[in-house]
Amino acid sequence: MLVLGVDPGSAVTGYGLVENIAGQLSYCHDEELKLPRKAGVGEKLALLYDHTAALLTKYKPDQLAVEGIFYGVNVKSMLVLGQARGAVMVAGAKFGLSINEYPPALVKQSVVGYGKATKDQVQHMVKLLLKVPKLAGEHSADALAIAICHHHQSRLQEWQRL
Repeated sequence: MLVLGVDPGSAVTGYGLVENIAGQLSYCHDEELKLPRKAGVGEKLALLYDHTAALLTKYKPDQLAVEGIFYGVNVKSMLVLGQARGAVMVAGAKFGLSINEYPPALVKQSVVGYGKATKDQVQHMVKLLLKVPKLAGEHSADALAIAICHHHQSRLQEWQRL
């Protein structure tokens, strides 16, 4: 199963592809999309949708995993983040993928073993788990962590069905 993990953002969105081959997680790709600072909201959302659709076309993942919503103090930032998530999710839905959302604490717990892990700890564990010496950046590391979390959660769900 090939999973595209996405860490949506209004300035930078991270993408990471992780495949499960015979029970082993394998790194496939990671990248970051830096959105133009001066672009309007509509233009940024169109870029997010188009870039996500291009990755879905190129890599043909089986599933999409996106960082779930979290609550912050700045309501405007939360709304913009929700719009970015929406653009990514619509692209996934248009490609017929199931869309799976995971809260940041669960992603950190799945990858590091501690739900309040730092970004550095997440990056370090992603590199270790996937045997990758260098990543595109912290947002792509988060995206890979989201994909890893989805693989772990899928495995848990399979075991619970047995």
